[in-house]
Amino acid sequence: MRDKIGAWFIGDTHFNHTNIIQYCDRPFANVEKMNNHIIQQWNNTVSKNDTVYHLGDFALQGRKETIKNLVNQLNGNIILILGNHDRHGRKWFLECGFIEVYRRLRIGNYLLTHKPQTIDRLPNDIVNIHGHTHGKRKLDRNKYIDVSCEAIGYKPVWL
Repeated sequence: MRDKIGAWFIGDTHFNHTNIIQYCDRPFANVEKMNNHIIQQWNNTVSKNDTVYHLGDFALQGRKETIKNLVNQLNGNIILILGNHDRHGRKWFLECGFIEVYRRLRIGNYLLTHKPQTIDRLPNDIVNIHGHTHGKRKLDRNKYIDVSCEAIGYKPVWL
């Protein structure tokens, strides 16, 4: 049995990314409806002082003010694990309002990454919490936890 981390997790929100709706068969008519739904679900789930780990691909990269505005609309203190679409550096994302930014982060027996790590890179006692797969790849549930939006109902989950 795994210990709980005591925080919220989500990945692959892809705010402002119109094409993600088609690519991943998201149930939204347009990007505005998608953004609004995810923001509403997030804020109905997470309180202002909670910790949220976002496991990458936060938004289609745009102006810093656009990303900052999105971060400011979301409850919680958000720690970003950079994804393959998060193409700016750590400092840029900190200036957007994330409280911490990492490429990967180990917390106890958990490894937080955007892409799932190959099994040979995971020691026996480590569970990989990840995004990137958009709920389409079924991995060993004892070793992997997929927190991509599509896998968790478009709102953060508590672990």
